[in-house]
Amino acid sequence: MAWVFLMLAGAFEIAFTTAMRFTNGFTKIWPSLLVLLLAAISIYFVAKASELIPLGTAYAAWGGIGAIGTVAIGILYFDEPVTLWRMVFLSTLIISIAGLKLVTE
Repeated sequence: MAWVFLMLAGAFEIAFTTAMRFTNGFTKIWPSLLVLLLAAISIYFVAKASELIPLGTAYAAWGGIGAIGTVAIGILYFDEPVTLWRMVFLSTLIISIAGLKLVTE
């Protein structure tokens, strides 16, 4: 169940980091409040996950899932660049998260 919590935490992290794009430096109230709500939900789920798996593993996986998802959103919806090195390092991050799952009891 911990990894389900981490996936949910990662999904909400992707949502709040994407929503930050629409805050105009946190000067727009509704997008800013949305970011805070989504971030709080994300943190709740990573906290739940860390009750069942080591905190370092939970935090690393949460950050990695969020980073991978946010880069994907940027590429798919905001025309951010797709470069060889960007994909190499994202692949390394994916492999690292999978490795953490494999070695976590």
